[in-house]
Amino acid sequence: MLKGFDRLFALLATSLSAQAVLANEQDVERWGVNMPQGVTEVAQTTYELHMLIFWICVAIGALVFSIMFYSMWRHRKSKGYQAAQFHESTVVELVWTIIPTVILILMAIPATKTLYDIYDTEEEDLNIVITGYQWKWKYEYRGTDVSFFSSLSTPKAQIDNLQPKGANYLLEVDEPLVVPIKKKIRFLITANDVIHAWWVPDLAVKKDAIPGFINDAWTRIEEPGIYRGQCAELCGKDHGFMPIVVKAVPQAEYDAWLSSRAAEAIKMRELTAKTFTFEELFAQGEKVYTRTCAACHQPNGQGVPGVFPAIAGSKIATGPLNGHLDIVIDGSTVNPAMQAFGEQLSEVDLAAVITYQRNAFGNEMGDTVQPVDILNFKNKQ
Repeated sequence: MLKGFDRLFALLATSLSAQAVLANEQDVERWGVNMPQGVTEVAQTTYELHMLIFWICVAIGALVFSIMFYSMWRHRKSKGYQAAQFHESTVVELVWTIIPTVILILMAIPATKTLYDIYDTEEEDLNIVITGYQWKWKYEYRGTDVSFFSSLSTPKAQIDNLQPKGANYLLEVDEPLVVPIKKKIRFLITANDVIHAWWVPDLAVKKDAIPGFINDAWTRIEEPGIYRGQCAELCGKDHGFMPIVVKAVPQAEYDAWLSSRAAEAIKMRELTAKTFTFEELFAQGEKVYTRTCAACHQPNGQGVPGVFPAIAGSKIATGPLNGHLDIVIDGSTVNPAMQAFGEQLSEVDLAAVITYQRNAFGNEMGDTVQPVDILNFKNKQ
């Protein structure tokens, strides 16, 4: 008996401890089992529909089980009741057909209206093309020159448990998707390599990104804020490192941001024609390498034996330049893990990182690759 009380006490203590831990609002949100209410009209409607259907199911379950358990208790064998013996009952069959049908119709009416709203992507104010890559997202604002990649920005030291994990661990990016509030935004979602899924719970948007196919979805955010999501499709070894961050801002702030990004795009095109010094390319190349290449080839260029080849002393980085350009720009046909960076990086960044790889880690090839060399290589393809 004492052991039984001990177990009961331990169970209660564990339960109370768990509740204390979950008292933190962040933990409640993290460990909550219900869907989020969201910040858009569609998200709210979807949540209300979900709760309506949930409570209808709860009411049906409670009614059915109550009748069942009462009948079992009221007509138990110990009181001498005998099971009824009958075959076919038109009344019973009509009842168990009509009642579920009416319930389903009542549930289908709000569900159909919600689905219609979710798929109504017409009369949009802004179109954004979203392309999934392993393992980043590309955003293109249609009708403008603005496009960029958005990648995970969580420090590797946090991932390797060398630093305490931040509040937005694995849910932070270097370039958030910036959108205006109170505008209908249409997302055109596709993928470049494998199937991904663009999912932001607060916006109630979750769409598969499929190579060669375009799905569309829409949202209208009423209040400024930062909304986070993730890739929702198992897309490869770094699937968990593919977050989404949407920053909703007032229209004036959005216009200013868009203008600055357009000016940067023009400046980048102008830089493509510039001839850089070796020192400029090497310094920029180190930044690009750290941001883009180091996760696989490692910060010291030694790679991971049997998994990711080393840059230090490699045949590619110390071989003919065209071979190096080819694998960085077009990727590897032998090793799918080596992506094609021709569209992911600008000509300036491509020239810089190739220059860096050919002269860092003891390679010392003495090459200097200019942005115009990248353009010429692409034009010959």
